[in-house]
Amino acid sequence: MSDSPQAASPAARPARTPRPRPKRGEGQWALGYREPLNKNEQAKKDDNPLNVRARILHTYSKRGFDSIDPADLRGRFRWMGLYTQRAPGFDGGKTATVPEEELDDRYFMMRVRSDGALLPPATVRALGEVSRDHARDTADITDRQNIQYHWIRIEDVPAIWERLEHGGLVTTEACGDSPRPFLGSPVAGIAADEIIDGTSALEEIKRRYIGDPEFSNLPRKFKTALTGHPSHDVAPEINDVAFVGTVHPEHGPGFDLWVGGGLSTNPMLAQKLGVWIPLDEVPDAWAGVASIFRDYGYRRLRSRARLKFLVADWGVEKFRQVLEEEYLHRRLVDCPSPETPFAHRDHLGVHDAKDGTKYVGLAPVVGRVSGTMLVALADAMERHGVRGARLTAYQKLVLIGVDPDVVEELVAELDAIGLQARPSPWRGGTMACTGIEFCKLAIVETKDRARRLVDELERRFPDLDTPISVNMNGCPNACARTQTADIGLKGQLVMHDGEQVEGFQVHLGGATGLGANFGRKLRAHKVTSAGLDDYVTAVVTNYLADRTEGEAFAAWVHRADETLLTGGHVLEGRAL
Repeated sequence: MSDSPQAASPAARPARTPRPRPKRGEGQWALGYREPLNKNEQAKKDDNPLNVRARILHTYSKRGFDSIDPADLRGRFRWMGLYTQRAPGFDGGKTATVPEEELDDRYFMMRVRSDGALLPPATVRALGEVSRDHARDTADITDRQNIQYHWIRIEDVPAIWERLEHGGLVTTEACGDSPRPFLGSPVAGIAADEIIDGTSALEEIKRRYIGDPEFSNLPRKFKTALTGHPSHDVAPEINDVAFVGTVHPEHGPGFDLWVGGGLSTNPMLAQKLGVWIPLDEVPDAWAGVASIFRDYGYRRLRSRARLKFLVADWGVEKFRQVLEEEYLHRRLVDCPSPETPFAHRDHLGVHDAKDGTKYVGLAPVVGRVSGTMLVALADAMERHGVRGARLTAYQKLVLIGVDPDVVEELVAELDAIGLQARPSPWRGGTMACTGIEFCKLAIVETKDRARRLVDELERRFPDLDTPISVNMNGCPNACARTQTADIGLKGQLVMHDGEQVEGFQVHLGGATGLGANFGRKLRAHKVTSAGLDDYVTAVVTNYLADRTEGEAFAAWVHRADETLLTGGHVLEGRAL
């Protein structure tokens, strides 16, 4: 037998120290990773998405749908607020299984930014006329304070833009890897209990940075919220960047800075920096946060290309350090973060404004309006001398500057067209995303299903004495904030009698504000769309029978037995 080393048994050889695998770059520009790592990044490098506006105006709108470059159609069009809507005939089972080009209809969804601005009657009228003349009378108020249209033809886009821009509105960067539409307090400047009016800061951010090529290539979407109202009425906990009204003991009113919130399939609450930023420095701070996202944000995987992942990895202390040292070049003023409210944030109903007028919050059903309704609203606003309207982060709207002498007449007139100032808790507390009717990502139908649920719950619980929010989403992306509702419904296909049917995974007890959390998911519990009315009825019946005095629905959910939450057992109380 040979004594050569080659003949030694494997066990006799010295163990090799494994070499660590080199860590893959995340595509962070600030660290030198400039080469595109996926097709989305490549498309943005090939051509700044803002340039697509000229091609829409001068080429595509003249030559028609078939002339559109696919890289523009499924990519850069989003920077102009345009997505192809879902082609008819594809059920929820096809959503993730057929090529995206097969799901493209020849019509577009269009989002119009409002950015918390006050919309005078003429602008409300323009929004309605665009819907009526170019969108088959479709219009939804979204929870990003947008107006969203459907059935838009590429040939009509220039005329639509001209009409909207005449009213002070744009669709620029309403979608895409860009600064998405801002959320602003609907009662900015007029609420008697407001801490600070941030309107001028939002206007300045928009003026400086929307449409600026420096911020048109972010890793993914970038959502902004700003409010000076103590109710925190813009859901700041779940935005990428939020400015929240606070009071410094020496400097007075200003804004705290929150970063890294977001929902979708990996929900995270924003982290609070605990600082004081004066009103005139908010735009600089916004640009600093957006620049960190642009330069340090992860670009390799789309699933991790949101600011929340960077904030989670860095921690809020490092984030603040980088913001101060590399971008602001100054220290921020320390200030304890403002007290978290337990309050309703939708401003529904009639309220006193600090200038002696009233403001009136109105609820359409799950945000669905129409051009006809918006034109009628503009008519009513003009007749009664209403100064303007603002959209809300809860698919509602608020009229500003209402003469106290005309309030009741105005409320009655608007109720007749489907805008209620004193809605039921169900109508006031239910939101729904676009759903499979138009959205290529959706799995189930939502808008009409939510409307029918509201109707049924109003019938079954006509005297409900406490708000219970219901948020319905057509897929896992949480556009309707599934995880932060009392009852969150995430659309999916479920098995029933051996067949796949539309249904929902249930989240219960989610909340923003005091006690913010992402709800309780029930193990393996799904409900069919057809069985939804009875399921919600069972859970609400159990809550009403089992709650303690003053106990909110979300608080009850987190202590309740699971059989009461699944509807497996219904306590004596209100009959089904």
